[in-house]
Amino acid sequence: MEDEPYFYHPLENIEDIDDFEEAVERKRLTRMLSPERPYTYWTIEIYDQENGIRGGGGLGVLAADTRRLAEQTGVPFVLITPFYPKEIHQIIQDGKVIDENINVDYHKFGYRLVDTVNIKCCDNLCPLEVIEKKFKNTRIICITEPNFGELYSNMSGSDHRLYQEVALGFGGYAALKLLGLKPAIMQLNEVATFFAALARLDELTSNGMDFYEAVVYTRKHTLYTNHTLVQAAEAEFDASQFERFVYPNLKSPAVKKWLEDKFVNSKIRLSSITIEIAELRSGVSKLHARVANYKDVAGNKVKFKAVTNGIDLEKWTMPDTLAFYKKSEILDNINYPSVNYVENLALLTANKIRELKSLGREILNETLSTRPDQNGEILSFTDEDYIFDFKRRFVDYKRPELPFKDLVKLKQILLNRDAHYIIAGRIHTGDNVMSRKLYDILSRIREDEFLNTHVHYIADYDEKLAYGLSCGSNTAINIPIVGLEACGTSWEKDIANLNLLISTHDGGVADVSAENYLNVHGTNELEELTELYKRMEEAISVWSNDFDLEFLIQKQLKAYLPIISGTRMLKDYLNYLFGDVEFFKEHLDEHKNA
Repeated sequence: MEDEPYFYHPLENIEDIDDFEEAVERKRLTRMLSPERPYTYWTIEIYDQENGIRGGGGLGVLAADTRRLAEQTGVPFVLITPFYPKEIHQIIQDGKVIDENINVDYHKFGYRLVDTVNIKCCDNLCPLEVIEKKFKNTRIICITEPNFGELYSNMSGSDHRLYQEVALGFGGYAALKLLGLKPAIMQLNEVATFFAALARLDELTSNGMDFYEAVVYTRKHTLYTNHTLVQAAEAEFDASQFERFVYPNLKSPAVKKWLEDKFVNSKIRLSSITIEIAELRSGVSKLHARVANYKDVAGNKVKFKAVTNGIDLEKWTMPDTLAFYKKSEILDNINYPSVNYVENLALLTANKIRELKSLGREILNETLSTRPDQNGEILSFTDEDYIFDFKRRFVDYKRPELPFKDLVKLKQILLNRDAHYIIAGRIHTGDNVMSRKLYDILSRIREDEFLNTHVHYIADYDEKLAYGLSCGSNTAINIPIVGLEACGTSWEKDIANLNLLISTHDGGVADVSAENYLNVHGTNELEELTELYKRMEEAISVWSNDFDLEFLIQKQLKAYLPIISGTRMLKDYLNYLFGDVEFFKEHLDEHKNA
């Protein structure tokens, strides 16, 4: 690979390490990345509307970004995921969110049918279509069938959810074999993808490899990436479900026995066995890797490597802004911060910021032209309008309701500047708690004429709306309960597109000091609410002062540009997988000390 010297750490300066055999082996594995032995990336969801698959949130967006980043940097890469024949869209009626199921046809998005593979479930043979879409050096491989259902259908421990996960794992692995592909590495994104590694272990063992050697080999070539500290996606299944859905797909009695031994009181959590089958584990921010609380079979806390999520700056940054970054040598040709990016950010003046945000406002208005708010109104904003936005999954720990705790204070802030507050967030199907919270928010603002015309909820949050708001808003609000956000990436899009960030110090935001953005902190919610209102007032003040605007926008970019760069993320993964001597040495030192 031409880019190899850029991506991989050299094995130098390690004379003080007694045993670096594993590090040498990881370096050797880089030679195995090829079109026939690609980096394989397993995910239960991808959010890539250009390629016909609508995900549920950040995990899916990250998956799509990672594939594009691999394409941009020349990494042989295969993403394996289900193609869901139904997707959920949301509308708002009388303050209530209503789900609508839409049928999706993969033929319309350039996929080709490769063939059919079979898995076994409940004494039935279940045929799965294998479809693929090729790009330059990457491809998307999907398994699907007409009754596969929608993403995250039913409860996490349900039979149908287990069927979907088994189909992805065993069906997806069979699809790789069908296409003549052998994984150089398997990255498992969340525990729903566990069965892909299990399929590999079963194949190795049933083909004659000693079981324990097969376990070592599978572990050595498997990375488990945990994406959330709030385990909404975590599943627990009982033994009877594995009897019906999992064991029929195993050829090796040894693998079946290994699995059976993992059950406790006839129950099993996928996280416990995913940790065992993957020697490599990563968290998606520094804070996340530090606090993720998982233990191995011996009861020891499992260590996670921190690889903070980044975004595809080519996709998520407004073209004029990205062009400015490159012309000013703030970003290089693969969207990595240039050597002198800190100094070159001085070229980002207040006039340039306002010019670029004006172009972003046009993008936002175009986006909103077909997206009415809760009152059925089509919104359009001038450059003089001030916009706060909250755009992220509408879940409890992200606290979308917090700014509305004191409507008198919120109204005063918005009224003083004639500002607008836009809410855009997807509510998970069946989440009655959050549906009720949204209904209560909209009911309360409907009672006030000013708030009803200055607080807007835009339904059916998706990639286009996320991009439009990032480009066209002034200030983004990100206020998860500290300790519960693994990373989050919506705020990264805001940083790239010159928005001010108001945030609690959590997830990827906490990778650097809290002095680099408008920080919300406190020992209780009331203190945090007071801080939030102060930061909203401060943000309005900053936008009215050229010196303050330049200073804070430049400060955000100086601190976070290396963090939000998806190229940096991919580089970090490749270094970890194929030659991160420092991380190996850290483990070795811990072992010696123990």
